[in-house]
Amino acid sequence: MPQVIENMKVLQINTALITDAPGRIAEEIGMVLIANGHESYIGYGRATRPITSKPVKIGNKADQLAHLLLTRIFDRHGFGSGSATVRFIEEIRVIDPDIIHLHNLHGYYLNIEVLFSYLKKAGKPIVWTLHDCWPFTGHCSHFDSAACYKWHHQCYECPKKRDYPASWLIDNSRDNFKRKKELFTGLHSMTFVSPSNWLAAHFRDSFLKSYPIKVIPNGLDITVFNPDKECNPILKKYGIGDRKPVLGVANIWGRFKGFNDFIKLSEMLPEDSVILLVGVNEKERESMPKNMIGIARTENIEELSSLYAAAAVFVNPTYVDTFPTTNLEALACGTPVITYNTGGSPEAIDPATGQVVEKGNVKALAEAVNTMLSNGKSHYSSNCRARAVKYYKKEDRYLEYLSEYQQFLEK
Repeated sequence: MPQVIENMKVLQINTALITDAPGRIAEEIGMVLIANGHESYIGYGRATRPITSKPVKIGNKADQLAHLLLTRIFDRHGFGSGSATVRFIEEIRVIDPDIIHLHNLHGYYLNIEVLFSYLKKAGKPIVWTLHDCWPFTGHCSHFDSAACYKWHHQCYECPKKRDYPASWLIDNSRDNFKRKKELFTGLHSMTFVSPSNWLAAHFRDSFLKSYPIKVIPNGLDITVFNPDKECNPILKKYGIGDRKPVLGVANIWGRFKGFNDFIKLSEMLPEDSVILLVGVNEKERESMPKNMIGIARTENIEELSSLYAAAAVFVNPTYVDTFPTTNLEALACGTPVITYNTGGSPEAIDPATGQVVEKGNVKALAEAVNTMLSNGKSHYSSNCRARAVKYYKKEDRYLEYLSEYQQFLEK
């Protein structure tokens, strides 16, 4: 890798700080920047948390509520928060970054018209990491659950109007698509990054296809997520006993993350196993059968990594996903992964570390789980850990971003 240019100043923009996967990725990129002698700033809309980078708040709760109502009634997501974004741009001018790195721009906190009007005038190099499909659709963040490909040419009559970012009344997907296309095209110094080959392939079918795109998988901290955890305390805490834990993890459950499929799966597993679901709410917990244990969403990474390490197998029956970090976390903890053939989720594993199952086929999911439980975790563990270390170590992956920044500044 060439010598990194000294004293880069990078501003990243994302919905939240470290409470979602893109936020954690932004902070870890920032940590790599700082470790290499650069400055890192992160503009964010909500979920204030202590970070290593310098945080820059965008708007307030009132701005976000107004943006939420604009979305719910008029389907104008991304077109609210105008005043908040104007104020944020004044802060960008003060920071005067060398590189602006975009992550998720949706999330009721940012006005894309105001932002891209500034970006086109400023002419600064831009890197945009795609975490979903929202940048090239007229409404949805994930199109594949509806098998809708209107975005190839023109969105209209969106079948996912009621899904995030939900509109209860008007369908504005046609105009949203046109306006996004106008805003997001025509920048001369922008490159895209995708965490998966799946998303990169769809990007090349979108109105953004004239831009370069590079695949850089998400990285993770392999020192935190490791198989050498003391698992007895976590097993005792949740009353697992001698049962074999089948783990599922999500920030928010629901039909698209496979909550109902876990309920069905619970009826097909042996009596000496138990399903652990992390991220459930009280209503979901109450609907669980006796062989399922619901755990509230946690920001305690040590506890989460202990759950991964204690699990016999990790199951990810997701119906919409780009490149789920949960798969990587499980692998790093030596735990094999079973996933639906959804988005970029299968790209994290190979036959030595997991299994891919047809989306929605709970019977095949159960067969895969039973096979892995029968083989035993030790049959997979060393291969899982080795794959995570080789491909998903955050220091290696995020140095690739520094290389991208450098190439921009050398032009």
